[in-house]
Amino acid sequence: MNTVYLTGRLTKDPDCRRAADGALSIARFTLAVKKTKIKEGEPEAEFIPIVCFGKLAENVAKYVHKGRLIAVTGRIQIGSYEKEGKKIYTTDIIANAVEFLSANPAPKQAEPETAEPKRPDAELTTLTSDETPF
Repeated sequence: MNTVYLTGRLTKDPDCRRAADGALSIARFTLAVKKTKIKEGEPEAEFIPIVCFGKLAENVAKYVHKGRLIAVTGRIQIGSYEKEGKKIYTTDIIANAVEFLSANPAPKQAEPETAEPKRPDAELTTLTSDETPF
């Protein structure tokens, strides 16, 4: 069985493109996954390349950004290509599902300035016991 479960943070925003025929979206990103240190001086994370296709790729490109915590379910795919007469091997995770584990920070919106500063109790009305309706 070739199934992978990963949880980590994006190292940068996903790169989303369309296939040559324009019908299929492809998103690529790198996931930083914490690892258990076996010896001192060892890196504290693995940087794992993830690839998404179709609607999943479009949603990842739209909603996921650098630093966001996500969980990925997928499979390992090993490939190779030739560059300058040398064979290069690749290992990617092909995502079947991506779960958003942390919220994207909401953009800060400026409040319109008013002539008078708004008091926290400005909308509260004080009633005496004689004015209480019950």
